[in-house]
Amino acid sequence: MRGRGERPLHRDVDADAIAYHGSSKRPSLAPGESAILYASVWQAIFGVVEVIGEPEHDPAKARWAWRFPIRPLVVVQDLERAPAVEEAGIFPQSLWRHSYIRLTNEQFDSAHALVERAGRLLPSSGSDPAG
Repeated sequence: MRGRGERPLHRDVDADAIAYHGSSKRPSLAPGESAILYASVWQAIFGVVEVIGEPEHDPAKARWAWRFPIRPLVVVQDLERAPAVEEAGIFPQSLWRHSYIRLTNEQFDSAHALVERAGRLLPSSGSDPAG
């Protein structure tokens, strides 16, 4: 989940700015896993990313103290064109108050296909934003 009511994502998505994802508790994602990006205010899915590093904790932060590096694989660059999250069988109310949720294989496959149709594949840069 990205963008909140007080700070929604801008319509134009900058794929180069997608390097990390924050969480309020220790993430249960591991390097090599894939994830779907969700724009909460837009209630749309707009990216497929790969987790490329271990979670990092910043004890100085009271909120969103955890983060992990990600690499975008496919991004919908205009949120007006991004598929609604319900199209993948994921309901917005299941996402409230969570920075991420686990999807079923069917939900992930559906979301991945929808994002791929609406977005564009990004070249593999080979660079690691985590280090």
